[in-house]
Amino acid sequence: MSYVRTVLGDISPSELGITYAHEHIILDAPIVEDRFPHILLNDESIAVSELTECAKAGVAAMVDAMPCGIGRDPIRLATISEASGVHLIATSGLHTRKWYPGLSWANELLPEELAELFIADVVEGIDKFDYRGPHVQRTPYRAGLIKVGTLQPMPSERDRRVFAAAAVTHLATGVPILTHCEEGRGGLEQVALLAEFGVAADAIVLSHTDKVDDFDYHLALAETGVYLEYDQALRHPIDGLNPTVRTASRLIAAGYSDRLMLGTDGARRSMWSGYGGQPGLAALMRDLIPALRATEVPEDAIARILVDNPARFFVFREVA
Repeated sequence: MSYVRTVLGDISPSELGITYAHEHIILDAPIVEDRFPHILLNDESIAVSELTECAKAGVAAMVDAMPCGIGRDPIRLATISEASGVHLIATSGLHTRKWYPGLSWANELLPEELAELFIADVVEGIDKFDYRGPHVQRTPYRAGLIKVGTLQPMPSERDRRVFAAAAVTHLATGVPILTHCEEGRGGLEQVALLAEFGVAADAIVLSHTDKVDDFDYHLALAETGVYLEYDQALRHPIDGLNPTVRTASRLIAAGYSDRLMLGTDGARRSMWSGYGGQPGLAALMRDLIPALRATEVPEDAIARILVDNPARFFVFREVA
């Protein structure tokens, strides 16, 4: 039976509903508080309030795209999911090197050693201490996604090790893979690298690619068979000139509505209503979807982007 793994347990893909495919619900670690306080998302009650507003707008599920070691918290995610009624998919894997200063394990372990940690997150449960302490204490809350990323279009040697570990984890468990594309670039190189390690294109979603205003790039990515996750819309006025609206409507018109998902990548206090910011995460439903309709994107394409594609992508693949 096919399933999607949420922090509260496995569900049928048909239960997922309207899904935000790249969010940050809890982002709470010393490096964040010290160096990046503008992205510190550490208030559980604010998260419940923000997600409740999204639920009122029709959102049923979100991906918390925080990988190992930089601020994820499976216990708080489970509490927030229960209180808001929004399904949350937790994440394993590693972000880019810049997020792990002084953490040699994150930058130096071999692929098989990293894969051991990732697989345990998926199969057993995410570490209560997020691999930031001397002990590992598994929670009942399991990861349903692996995240990796690159800082430059050409993967570094460290990137190759992390991507190899993600591929080992995917092939062992069937868990899907989400990538971080710095400034939206490097997508083609990431797809080629994961293919080298045996990962099929349709098990990959590339994030932030709508940062790039080059439609040929988007077509080339879509033609590989991967999914694209657009998440920059709320950083601009939501109208027909919005870069994400323009690129998404063109991609849909070109016949690739089955390759596209949406999120807010809302890792900014300034974007959350609960932290006093604007426009709030619910604006994706409230403002972006009407803006897409205004560009004559058909309703069936909107349904594919919000519901059908996430239900197809976030399913665990069969393991050989």
